[in-house]
Amino acid sequence: MRELTQNFIEILDYIKNTILSIRPVRDVTDIIIVSVIIYYAVKFIRDRRAAKLLIGIFFMVVVYFISDALNMYILSFMLENIFQAGIIALVILFTPELRSLLEKVGGTPIQSINRIVDPKNMQKAMNSVNILSRSAVELSALKRGALVVIERTTKLGDIIKSGISLKAELSAPLLKNIFFDKAPLHDGAVIIGNDFAVEAAGCRLPLSDSENIPADVGMRHRAGVGMSENSDAVVVIVSEETGVISVATDGKLERNFDLYSLTAKLSGLFIERSVSKNPKNKKSG
Repeated sequence: MRELTQNFIEILDYIKNTILSIRPVRDVTDIIIVSVIIYYAVKFIRDRRAAKLLIGIFFMVVVYFISDALNMYILSFMLENIFQAGIIALVILFTPELRSLLEKVGGTPIQSINRIVDPKNMQKAMNSVNILSRSAVELSALKRGALVVIERTTKLGDIIKSGISLKAELSAPLLKNIFFDKAPLHDGAVIIGNDFAVEAAGCRLPLSDSENIPADVGMRHRAGVGMSENSDAVVVIVSEETGVISVATDGKLERNFDLYSLTAKLSGLFIERSVSKNPKNKKSG
């Protein structure tokens, strides 16, 4: 009993000394940074093919320790050399995903918020959301396939260069003409800049290889999801076969939007979030 009491006291002393040794600013900052890194790492692995690869790596590590414990020299030597070259191989294999991750981390959301909360930009954002929503519903009724990418903080210059530059004002007639099934640009994507102007049409988007995309959707949807995986852009997709309206963000595809739900979705992404951060709105409230 005395030994248990002594051990308990030692544990309490250890916990007390550990707490007292914490440097409030530096250590808390350290923990927060590590937590953010772990969060993005887990999200990166969960949302992409890295999950299966991680299982394979874990299996190889277990085999390596077993072979080392049993003195299996040939197998241990082979696995050691695989691990040495493995880091370089992983960087090469996941170059697109790593680039996407770094681009999202290196985005400039503060600049984007400052741009949208200006009253003039706010009104323009609201008008643009209404135009996009009405256009998508009209194209859906006509069963005309459409793929519209709205830029946010990640610049899409490379994607814009893959199409035909327009530099035009956003309007429903323009979108309907671009996605007319006999128009030369209807198979590509329309890129709308973060100032809500139509930057280009007929653009080529990266295709997603995600297994979470429904099997009944085509290349247009895979391109939309792929674009949202490689940037923070919002992608509106209209199916040519069914007329179903979908929205892709952060590698996830949401389907079956109508005029009201699509307007609400786009408003939440481009307007409401910025309104809540507008100091003027806080004062008026």
